[in-house]
Parts: sequence; structure tokens; C-alpha cells
Amino acid sequence: MKILKFLGKLSCGLLLAMAVNGVSAGEVPMPEIPKAKSNFSAEQSCVEPTDFMRQRHGLFLKHYRHDTMRRGMRTLQHSLVACINCHVTADESGNYPTVHQSSKHFCRSCHTYAAVNIDCFQCHTSKPQESFSVDIGPVQSD
Repeated sequence: MKILKFLGKLSCGLLLAMAVNGVSAGEVPMPEIPKAKSNFSAEQSCVEPTDFMRQRHGLFLKHYRHDTMRRGMRTLQHSLVACINCHVTADESGNYPTVHQSSKHFCRSCHTYAAVNIDCFQCHTSKPQESFSVDIGPVQSD
């Protein structure tokens, strides 16, 4: 009986919160995702289609990390540095947001929304680098 009262109060609280925020049942507000730099041409685009990257970027980064750390392979495709250099954009005053300080950081906007912890930036920078180079070397296959 107590659990039913609790669930009833919880449901009422959720409906009230949605009404206050102007959200109807079934409608979930989406995060505001900053646009990537518009340096893509008709011949060049992101390394993968948007929907594909939204679903699988974590897997790419994990595999890239493994290949880099364990096998010494460094490539630009699915590279965290390349992603940050393209997707993290400056604000109106020319300052780059950091993942720890701003909800306007490209990565944090979705990760906060999805309640997913970002541990990449404990070691890596969350701001674009002025210049970086990667020796791609020969392509290795398994």
C-alpha cells in the first residue's frame, strides 16, 4: 500500500515537473548540440554519417585508443584530437569552452543529457589544438 502511494506521488511530481517546463507527455527536450566548424566541402564531410557517429562514436574511440596504446597505430580517422579540432567551436568572444566548465562544450552537451560520464578529458585536452600532426604511416590490417 505504501509503495502505491509513493508511486502515485512520484507520478504526480513528474507530471508537475513536465508541466512547469512546458513539456507534454511523450515529448523529451533534446540537448542543444553546438554545430561543427563549417570547413567541410561537398567532397569532404565528417568521417562517418551523423546518425552512425551518434550511435557508435564511443566504440570508435575505444578501438582507436586500443590500437594507439597497444599497437602503436596513429591515424586521423576516429581520432579524438581530430574530433575536438572540428567539433569544439569558440563562443562569441573567441574563447573555447572546456568540457568541465561549460554545458556548451560539444561532448558535454550530449553526455550530460544522457547521464554518461566523460573520462577522456582526464588526460586529453577538451579544447582544439592550434596545430597537431600525426604520422599516419602504413595502414595495418589484422
